[in-house]
Amino acid sequence: MTSAATASHTIRLADPAATDALGRWLADRLGAGDVLLLDGSIGAGKTHLARALIQHRLAAAGRHEDVPSPTFTLVQVYDDGAAEIWHADLYRLSHPQEVAELGLDEAFGTALCLIEWPDRLGSLTPPGALRLTLADEGEGRRATLTGPADRIARLGDLP
Repeated sequence: MTSAATASHTIRLADPAATDALGRWLADRLGAGDVLLLDGSIGAGKTHLARALIQHRLAAAGRHEDVPSPTFTLVQVYDDGAAEIWHADLYRLSHPQEVAELGLDEAFGTALCLIEWPDRLGSLTPPGALRLTLADEGEGRRATLTGPADRIARLGDLP
């Protein structure tokens, strides 16, 4: 058995506005059944990017909602009319079985899922998921998008 080729693309995010722009760009290209794993240290901008993505999709559907961090609720679910959007923060989970209890494993096939702290997924990590890693770089951030090469190619030219 051979594994699918992977690809990655790195983007420099000079400021929060650039992070917002990346979130909006991803919002226009992701949909039901897509899983975006958001990696990075505390304060790296994972929630900021997820919020921009969700708000852009909701605004396109004529909806405007507050998009709080799911740190304490673990999962926030939104509906943009085209797909459910599941935003999960798994930081407080200690075992992958807790992921199944949240229903995330079922949502992976039907919703757009944005997962912060994806290392908590363990073996439940979807094999076709895209991973966006955010890291400090000078005054800004570096965002590295990694995933199956064919999936990355279908996104088009990255910003």
